[in-house]
Amino acid sequence: MDNKLVGTFIKELRNQAHLSQEELGEKLLVTNKTVSRWETGEYLPPVEVLEAMETIFQVSLNELLSGKRLSPEEYKENAEKNLKETIKSGPFTYKEKLDFFKKKWLKEHITFMVILGLFLIVELSAAIILKNSVLFGLFPVFVLISHIIRYNKMMSFAEDLAAIN
Repeated sequence: MDNKLVGTFIKELRNQAHLSQEELGEKLLVTNKTVSRWETGEYLPPVEVLEAMETIFQVSLNELLSGKRLSPEEYKENAEKNLKETIKSGPFTYKEKLDFFKKKWLKEHITFMVILGLFLIVELSAAIILKNSVLFGLFPVFVLISHIIRYNKMMSFAEDLAAIN
């Protein structure tokens, strides 16, 4: 996406609608200075504002992000390009989203983690107190199984949310 091209297109649409920057700003609940910054390509309007512009100017979001009216042939090509650009320029990488949702899962499942830890402590304590080699042998198995279960549940949660957000 070319901010300057998008800005020029917003200015063209505003002029075609016979609106001043101030009038458009009032409709979008922003200042005329903000409208000016969009039109000069300093930055893009937020998605909520772009959605409002769709209604005001009777254009698609794809056209707004392309900076021009699109023919049916151009529409699909530009949609793919705009989607890729939006994803690339998003504020967070996939890894950052994944890390965020892993932490979120851990916070939401702290009780589960504590109970799991207590189970492991009790099992190890029983092995020590009873001097039972079978329980000693099962301890690493329980640790491994509990880790696999926790990790799979956490990653499933994080990957699902990171993919849609």
